[in-house]
Amino acid sequence: MQNTDYDKLKDMEVCDVNAHLHTPYSFSAFDSVSQAVKMAAEQGVKVVGINDFYSMDGYAAWDRETRAHGLYPLFNIEFISLNSEDQAAGVRVNDPNNPGRTYISGKGLAFPVILSGEPARQLAAVKEESNRQVAAMCAKVAGLFSALGCDFGFDYESIKSQLTMGSVRERHLAKAIRLAVVRLCPEPEAQLAFYQKLFGGKALKSDVADDAKVENEIRSNLLKAGGAAFVPETPEAFLPMDTVRQIILAAGGIPTYPFLADDTKGGFTDFEGDLEKAAATLKGRGFYSAEFITTRNSVEVLERYAQYLWSQGFVVTFGSEHNTPAMEPIKLAARGGVDLTPRLKQLNYWGACITAAHQKLVADGFEGYLDADGRPRPEYREKFILMGDKIIKETIK
Repeated sequence: MQNTDYDKLKDMEVCDVNAHLHTPYSFSAFDSVSQAVKMAAEQGVKVVGINDFYSMDGYAAWDRETRAHGLYPLFNIEFISLNSEDQAAGVRVNDPNNPGRTYISGKGLAFPVILSGEPARQLAAVKEESNRQVAAMCAKVAGLFSALGCDFGFDYESIKSQLTMGSVRERHLAKAIRLAVVRLCPEPEAQLAFYQKLFGGKALKSDVADDAKVENEIRSNLLKAGGAAFVPETPEAFLPMDTVRQIILAAGGIPTYPFLADDTKGGFTDFEGDLEKAAATLKGRGFYSAEFITTRNSVEVLERYAQYLWSQGFVVTFGSEHNTPAMEPIKLAARGGVDLTPRLKQLNYWGACITAAHQKLVADGFEGYLDADGRPRPEYREKFILMGDKIIKETIK
């Protein structure tokens, strides 16, 4: 953005934004959409984005609850895609363990939902394939329980109906295992002994009262590669990156690349270490929007990456995910609880304004921030920020 544009916008009142929140429609720290929205309101976060895996099913509840609490809703979605070129080259993108595997978000999808036809079929198919993998792991877990003399109806359909809103994730299975162990062994000492048997002699390291850590150990010991209940994902579980991009565009959204950025040791993936090259590659692949899960990153790296991407014409937003059992604040901070700088908050709000304006225009049947080919219209960036700011503030007032 040119300095003249910045001068026009720099005095805009900035609202707190969390543009990436998972809900129980995929897997979430929250028990309900209502809980997530209420917590956001209590923490002063005014713009919140639902961002579930493979699902738009929570949009109606998100719209209803946010507006009841005077918040502005963003409607997003997340996929795990595969880039065969990166996979063949052994390039780790934003999954640090699986070359070529790439998380992709869609921001500002139309609501009411407009996705139909072949793109809708592709989305339903990949969601069903994800469920099938978890069902296969569930059968293996049932076998492990049975071998330990515990037959009490541990089955996939029960998990799906009792713990999910239709999308069944590996984390749901880990939660179901933990709850089953608690029912079977009410005393902590008995739980520790049972986990040691279930893990093939390996002791549980976590306090059994720490649900999040216990479920993480269940995943690593049983459900990940090498675990007794592991089932590898089939190729059908990962749509090609460009197919995911086309689905997002068909749903009215903005294809968005989630940066992993720096880890706790200051390391980066192969793809993200060279920021200039990553930005150019993303543009070549049709991505002009980026996001960060801020608690992963140092505030210095967030500033460097976000400001560079903004200067290159990217829409930039931040979120927290909340897609683990651990309940963290919805109001964003960098790694270690470090406050976001005023500039980061400004960029996040501007990105949310662009997304809000795009979302509203597309839902009303007009062209949004992207043209018919999915390319941005940067000459309208200032206009979209101002439009989105007005839309948001009319809702939250």
